[in-house]
Amino acid sequence: MGVFYETIPDSLKPWILAQKMLWVGSAPLSGEGHINISPKGGPDFFGIINPTAFWYMDLTGSGIETTAHLHEPGNGRICVMFMAFEGAPRIFRIWGTGRAVENGTREFETFVEEHKVKTIPGARSIILVDVHQVATSCGFSVPFYEWKGWRTTLNDFFEKKEKKFKDGNDEESMDRYWAYKSQLSIDGLPGMKRGYDFAQKNNVAPLKKMIGKYAPAAPRTTHQITPAHLILVAILSVIIGIAAAVTMVSPETVRRIQHKQLLF
Repeated sequence: MGVFYETIPDSLKPWILAQKMLWVGSAPLSGEGHINISPKGGPDFFGIINPTAFWYMDLTGSGIETTAHLHEPGNGRICVMFMAFEGAPRIFRIWGTGRAVENGTREFETFVEEHKVKTIPGARSIILVDVHQVATSCGFSVPFYEWKGWRTTLNDFFEKKEKKFKDGNDEESMDRYWAYKSQLSIDGLPGMKRGYDFAQKNNVAPLKKMIGKYAPAAPRTTHQITPAHLILVAILSVIIGIAAAVTMVSPETVRRIQHKQLLF
């Protein structure tokens, strides 16, 4: 049976922080866009700031879906899920609004320093979640799994890449890697801002991520109503109103106005 809370309960914090991994769900605003679910985790790569704020570290990979969805204007929807693979069964979800704080920004550096976050060469962003609601559910069908250890393949790869770059190989820079693989989402939405900007300045083509009839010919996005749109509608409404008023004025009234005569 599910139990809902408006904030992360203190009683669940130890269990949450003891987990090895989590899952993240997000989606673009467009109905034609694709929902994404990504596994995250690692030693001390996520945490609870306060009862309504959660964070996790986004490591570099071939995809950039979550960041692209969080960067999309008017979006930011995110769901984080934990599951118990040992001990008592439990599923725990966090719903809220997310924001990607990218590596290289002052905000990223400040967060890492204040919260004593250990970063690695492949660290791409810190994802901050403004918590709206959390809930537990039974997890009775989640199987048991035995914990054996962390995979180090990804970390080792980016450590070697960073060393090659520091040794003078500019082709091994993280900015170039992000420009190639983190520039656009599978729906063609801008992904990591740092990667996108580097790609535009250095003419780096993005990794082609979708094929066939579902590959986007243009970015899959939804049209947003902006203040500029509202102002334009207001101006057009005034113009239409004036035009309608003029067409309903009698010829005699028009003649009097033209001759500066009194209307009555």
